[in-house]
Amino acid sequence: MSRTLTLPLFAAEEKKVFIPRYNIKLIKESEVYYEQRITGAAVVCELLKIIGLHERACEEFHSFYLNTKNEVIGMEMISKGTLNASLVHPREVFKGAILANANAIIVAHNHPSGDVQPSTADKSVTKTLVNAGKLLDIQVFDHVIIGSKSGYFSFREAALIDG
Repeated sequence: MSRTLTLPLFAAEEKKVFIPRYNIKLIKESEVYYEQRITGAAVVCELLKIIGLHERACEEFHSFYLNTKNEVIGMEMISKGTLNASLVHPREVFKGAILANANAIIVAHNHPSGDVQPSTADKSVTKTLVNAGKLLDIQVFDHVIIGSKSGYFSFREAALIDG
């Protein structure tokens, strides 16, 4: 008596798998009127004051998207943290920049304490973002920290970001 053996791999019924289809859109939530080209950290600091970042009680991390003429074409709050920390990941920072077709970005956050000196975590995040930007061909033009008192810190002006 002869039996035909079929391997289970080929005998099982094929299951249909439904794969979701996604559509990703960049949606404008609001506008801030600003017509000046970004020429340095002082101009960025003005923009940060216009959006009121220096007055916030918690740390907020923002990203500004620039075109090839260093004009701001968009901005996004990436994260809102606690009194002295906020969570930042390159995936979240560059997602909007890619959708906006940005040539470069400027990242900024506030220090509610008023002390604008960067922490070790600030330096580490900046280094990670610069490296991610190189991979994506989106330059991190600067990282600006603004305090509740007058003043700011620029990673570019302090030569912590190459120009």
